[in-house]
Amino acid sequence: MGEDGPVTEPRTAPRLIATDLDGTLLCSGGTVSDRTAAALAAAEAAGVQVVFVTGRPPRWMQQVSPHIGGHGVAICSNGGAVVDVRRGELLETFPLPVETTLAVVEALRAKLPGTAFAFEYPDGWAREAGYAVPMWGGDELEHHVGPAEELLGAGGPVRGLFKLLAKHPDLDPDTFLAEAREAAGHLAEITRSAAIPLLEISAPGVTKASTLARWCAGHGIDRSEVVAFGDMPNDLEMLAWAGTAYAVANAHPQVLAAVPRHTVSNEQDGVAAVLERLLGLQGAPERA
Repeated sequence: MGEDGPVTEPRTAPRLIATDLDGTLLCSGGTVSDRTAAALAAAEAAGVQVVFVTGRPPRWMQQVSPHIGGHGVAICSNGGAVVDVRRGELLETFPLPVETTLAVVEALRAKLPGTAFAFEYPDGWAREAGYAVPMWGGDELEHHVGPAEELLGAGGPVRGLFKLLAKHPDLDPDTFLAEAREAAGHLAEITRSAAIPLLEISAPGVTKASTLARWCAGHGIDRSEVVAFGDMPNDLEMLAWAGTAYAVANAHPQVLAAVPRHTVSNEQDGVAAVLERLLGLQGAPERA
């Protein structure tokens, strides 16, 4: 139901805003609008922490570093890594065991032939030859290429893997996710956030919600004091965990169905529109 329906706003301003980036906070092209930047700055000035909780790897965070708030910390890779963006330092990771990773790779290869894999780890990223580089949006960082077994093996470069990616050349993205969960969902957390058949895989129990909950516990913030925003299946656990959650109007149908509160789209500054109301600022636009 839309945000102007019977679902009510929180009675008090939150202590923490947790927001996804691509498709939620950011406009197309990955930019932060002036209005959104002003709303984030106003939240921080009011003593409300803003934490970016994203599927992006740590190396893709510099673009948003001017807006990250006083703490400088973001939760990346769907909860697999906590990074100090300004210092470029990994503060905490939640790695996938090698044995688990290889079991997932084997299961997905068997059920979904043509699947290729890439690997996010503290020293960078690596990929199989079948995992096309253009998927990464022009990521030209030097990286290793080879079969998963070699990259993850005793002499391979991948150490401390905190995110496994699986890409298929032609499956429907939602079908890919459903089939992969059936094959390997008992081994790891499997989700998606892209418009193409690309899966994002984390260690068992590691999600945006789990790492955000750890962050909040460390700062004495209860889940009831958190307002979260998202748009894709990889946001669902976080949106369910937070005391108050909003889906942007452009969200995946599954997210729109699961989250009662909706705001306008990312292109219409949906996160900013809610923050303006919660903080008593000017400028909230039309409803979703």
